[in-house]
Amino acid sequence: MKILALNSGSSSIKYRLFDSGNFLMLRQGLAERIGQKTSSICQIEENQPARHEEIALPDYRTAIHALFSEKSLSGIEAMGHRVVHGGEQFKGPTLVDSKVIKDISELAKFAPLHCQPNVIGIEMLRELLPDIPHVAIFDTATHATMGSKAYLYGLPFEYYEKHKIRKYGFHGINHAYVAQEASRLLKKRFEELKIVTCHLGNGCSINAFEKGKSIDNSMGLTPLEGLVMGTRCGDLDPSVVIYLIEELGLPPQQVTDLLNKKSGLLGLCGKSDMRDIIAMAKGGDTRSQIAIELFVYRVQKYIGAYIAALNGIDAIIFSGGIGENSSHIRNLIARNFSYVGAHVEPSANENNKSIFSTTDSPVVLMTIPANEEKVIAQQTYQLLKQNEKVKI
Repeated sequence: MKILALNSGSSSIKYRLFDSGNFLMLRQGLAERIGQKTSSICQIEENQPARHEEIALPDYRTAIHALFSEKSLSGIEAMGHRVVHGGEQFKGPTLVDSKVIKDISELAKFAPLHCQPNVIGIEMLRELLPDIPHVAIFDTATHATMGSKAYLYGLPFEYYEKHKIRKYGFHGINHAYVAQEASRLLKKRFEELKIVTCHLGNGCSINAFEKGKSIDNSMGLTPLEGLVMGTRCGDLDPSVVIYLIEELGLPPQQVTDLLNKKSGLLGLCGKSDMRDIIAMAKGGDTRSQIAIELFVYRVQKYIGAYIAALNGIDAIIFSGGIGENSSHIRNLIARNFSYVGAHVEPSANENNKSIFSTTDSPVVLMTIPANEEKVIAQQTYQLLKQNEKVKI
């Protein structure tokens, strides 16, 4: 069975086509920097050189049309879609129908940068491929194992009971994948390891795993909480929001737009892509240097907090666009954890090795590329295999 996995992020769309027999990748594509001045697509087929194209991608609909054609979709038998927010109602893979789309659209208020692109992707691919099953795989599902001490806020309990205002956590598909991949590479049982995973890209989050389960995640009710990100502010005194509305006269929708799309690294130094920021910082740009320091500091604080929550640590894992590719950022972050026995091996770090800690480090530092699409395809196949109403 050929399964197409679609991953719509906050500034990109990735897809990969898999054969369910062995989950080998047949084709992949990427639309990058959607909505920015310089956007592009890249397509790679099995045993073929990559095809790059600089192209204007003002929105997600344009990007999907640029990635897919009638020919490229021929022969696909099932589709898996990454969906960022599943609330409390979606705790596992779910067959998509009109009600599921409506529920995801309602949850978009908690993740506007993500759920809206998720819905666009689902609707457009259902139009292009109406005769195959479509499955939603939820980022929040991994964190359903969090205890109430981690997911409740210090608000009157009725706000949770009536309105489900709580921490949900995000990037769960990738956090779970890299944590399990780490246990495989280390040849140790996942359930025996204390792991902190760092998903660092345009969106960023930190996760703690204990006994094979997610116990905490840096994101909250929405993907706005936690680390400083590409365009998102991260942790903020709630009074700042009140001040913006009451004292500066900003309407709520403008505040939402400010915190989600105009803050974070972009707000600090004018750029949201870490590659650009590092280049500017090396050229002496002070605001870019400050942005990097602030970004690294926030990551270090969360890792430190989760080491305390876990009462120890076996491995710290870096993933996502920044985590996988920026040895500079990894080194800045990791050097603060020598106190727990995590020591950077410079050559291994520079060459993006899976393990970049020294051989005598009791705590392992790892770089594991994100592979959300493979997980999406696998979970899609498993659900369809178990569902008697769907023929595969």
